[in-house]
Amino acid sequence: MSAASEALATAPRRRARPVKGRMAGVKVRGTAVASDRRAGVVLASEGRPFSAAAIARAADIAKQQDTSVLVLSIARVHGTAFGLQHSGLMPTKQEWDVQLEHTRTAVAKLKRRGLTAEGQVLGTRNPAKRICTLAYELGAGAIVMGADPSRNRMAASMMWSQEPQAVARRAKIPVHLLTDDAGQP
Repeated sequence: MSAASEALATAPRRRARPVKGRMAGVKVRGTAVASDRRAGVVLASEGRPFSAAAIARAADIAKQQDTSVLVLSIARVHGTAFGLQHSGLMPTKQEWDVQLEHTRTAVAKLKRRGLTAEGQVLGTRNPAKRICTLAYELGAGAIVMGADPSRNRMAASMMWSQEPQAVARRAKIPVHLLTDDAGQP
């Protein structure tokens, strides 16, 4: 073992500092979510407004399980520039505000039903991965999302509107996808 590697191995490790405005490595807007936070149901959206059917289904599941609801909306990060983050690809303030308003509206509707609910807006390029990871971290028993009708999987992989189907494929917990028009999967 060389002297440099010995010095590196014996050097005290620096403690990781919490980064304000980030959760699980993702940029966050809204109220901070505590690290010991738990939610039984995650009502999620990849950017669309929350439908009445999705809010009703999340409320029904939460009442059955006697648990709280986390309302999660995604602000789209449009990609990378040569593998590096670029400020022009991040969500604009208006996009953050629209998602925050969708979240606040859904939280208010859930609270009117007598449930405990909190809202969060995340910025990410991969909403399916973030939603599933966050649901797992919170110990959620179900994910509820509004969705468009399913399309060919090859074409769907390139469509932002097909992210709810990607969540359903990726998640290890029940995912309830509700189409906006009929309220049925």
